[in-house]
Amino acid sequence: MAPPIVSRQLYYRVCATLLVLTLLTIGIAFLDLGGYLNTIVAITIAICKALLVLLFFMHVRYSSRLTWVCVGAGLFWLVLLLSLTMSDYLTRSWLAVPGW
Repeated sequence: MAPPIVSRQLYYRVCATLLVLTLLTIGIAFLDLGGYLNTIVAITIAICKALLVLLFFMHVRYSSRLTWVCVGAGLFWLVLLLSLTMSDYLTRSWLAVPGW
């Protein structure tokens, strides 16, 4: 199976989008959106940038279904590890430690 021919223009557009999203992340860091909104916006932008890199620069968009399954399994494993870590972290205050 021959790899698809992707134009340079697409790579330039994706690169420009990544640069704009990076500048947007920097701009958002200097704004006070209150509460956890800064974190939520920054993580959302980071996820968008990661998806662009994954789909276009790592060529997952044009890959076989097996590659998509491997990427999905990796993301599932990441979510599982992060959720288990956060469940441990969030339940640490349940134990009463004398002197704290």
